[in-house]
Amino acid sequence: MAVMADPHPWYQYYPDGVPTDIAMPTKPLSQLIEKAAAFNPKGLATGFFGAKMTYEQVNDQVMRAAHGLQQLGVSSGDRVAIILPNCPQHIVAFYAVLRLGAVVVEHNPLYTARELRHMFEDHAAHVAICWDVAVAKLQQQPDDVQPDHIISVNMTKAMPPLKRLALKLPLPPLRQMRRKLTAKAPHTTPWEKLLKTSRLSSDYRQAEPEELAVIQYTSGTTAQPKGAMLTHRNIYANTVQAKHWLIGLREDKETFYAVLPLFHVFGLTLNMTLGVLMRAFVVLFPTVDPALVLAEVRKTPPTVLGAVPPIFAAIATLAKRRHIQLKKTKFCFAGAMKLTDEVNEIWETTGAGPLIEGYGMTETSPVCFGNPLIGERRLGAIGVPFPSVDAKVVNPDDPNQVMRPGERGELLVRGPNVFVGYWNNPQETDRVLLPDGWLRTGDVVTMEADGFTTVVDRVKELIITGGFNVAPTEVEAVLRGHHTIADAAVVGLPDPMRGEMVVAAVVLKPGMELNAEDLRAYAKVRLAAYKVPRRIIAVEELPKSMLGKVLRAQVREMIRPLL
Repeated sequence: MAVMADPHPWYQYYPDGVPTDIAMPTKPLSQLIEKAAAFNPKGLATGFFGAKMTYEQVNDQVMRAAHGLQQLGVSSGDRVAIILPNCPQHIVAFYAVLRLGAVVVEHNPLYTARELRHMFEDHAAHVAICWDVAVAKLQQQPDDVQPDHIISVNMTKAMPPLKRLALKLPLPPLRQMRRKLTAKAPHTTPWEKLLKTSRLSSDYRQAEPEELAVIQYTSGTTAQPKGAMLTHRNIYANTVQAKHWLIGLREDKETFYAVLPLFHVFGLTLNMTLGVLMRAFVVLFPTVDPALVLAEVRKTPPTVLGAVPPIFAAIATLAKRRHIQLKKTKFCFAGAMKLTDEVNEIWETTGAGPLIEGYGMTETSPVCFGNPLIGERRLGAIGVPFPSVDAKVVNPDDPNQVMRPGERGELLVRGPNVFVGYWNNPQETDRVLLPDGWLRTGDVVTMEADGFTTVVDRVKELIITGGFNVAPTEVEAVLRGHHTIADAAVVGLPDPMRGEMVVAAVVLKPGMELNAEDLRAYAKVRLAAYKVPRRIIAVEELPKSMLGKVLRAQVREMIRPLL
């Protein structure tokens, strides 16, 4: 049915200076760092515990690392795994891989060996650039899965000399901190060896915009994460869209706080590509630690901060307690989960700019909706589509039926930032990418007649906790492997800080008793910490359909009173 006479009613909320469409990128992402070094070679590029590098220095390391990777056999189209926390080496590695026309595959360095195995079996990277603390998890992999070359990164070597020296002092607290930050990594190639090579030839072939740049694994309805394929144009387009949306951003003037993990697509696009496009000073934090963030605020306050709502709340709470203001932080972008009144209110006490809620997913590189920075802003709504993004709301059972304004339906989006499919998974690709370019997001929304949109539910059974996606089926499969468990169902329940918490209902085998802590410990060895159920409830049986499928909505209502 026809719905809106104006197919883009949201344009009325675009502030002056925000275009309705962007110019399509014609260059690869690797040119971002080259241009930044050419335009502002002495401009500060990265900060890490007080150590600083200029854009000229970063680009020099990129070209040396690229040549070192080339000598290891990396060429156009090859996948290179990056398994690093936020550190300067991460940014250098990212652009070095892209400069060769190779494909970055980002991984959470806290993933278990089991989680990494599936991804490496899928993308088959022969080279991995890995935090030395996580190297052992790669070396545990079977010979046919383990990469041929592991480049180990000691991120403390990017710290100032005095801090590195302090970590070597024979004091228990410092020893403990050193163990958290670095570890011995035998039988690997040290990162510094790559940087000692000569620079890659400047006339080495650049990637084309439509070529693959990044494979980003994302959880969904399937038991195993899927590799979303993002081209240079996808990510570059989203970078330009974000630049226009954050109206008032100044080249060579901004300070970005990279609090979000760079291995998360939100952190990647915001800090590694938008930050570099703006030739900003990107201050890197290897872990989400509000105390660490606020210590840096006193020396180098941020002007741009993107994070998930729980991080904003934690920073604001500690800032209030320590009487620290964030008045220079004008651009505050929240995403990955719903922004609540409580988080918004506590953030307002910091003196920073207003929290701007947006929306996106890995498959959209990632941001495709946002509340305007100037003018109309509606708390709880994800805002309106970004420039060059089309959106509509359809019947989840029939994507050809467009819903009326205000009616619930599945959100579909289309634009230059929409991914090209899942790696090695054409069936899932065909399920979400429609022939005319529309992406099925799996999120149930309402869109008002003026285009403002609110997420109200999900079609896909996905838990979002602290901004990270958790596939219930993956967690259930792990729990069923425990010797006491006959069956399991995993659901998300509301949590004021995380958005949702992971909760499991389990059916015990005859004669067994529930030991929740033992079960959690079992899961921690096999799953990243954010996927491990925070609460585990024993039930007699799980509600199932006639076909034997667990009815998670009923499980959710069944266990809610038991918590």
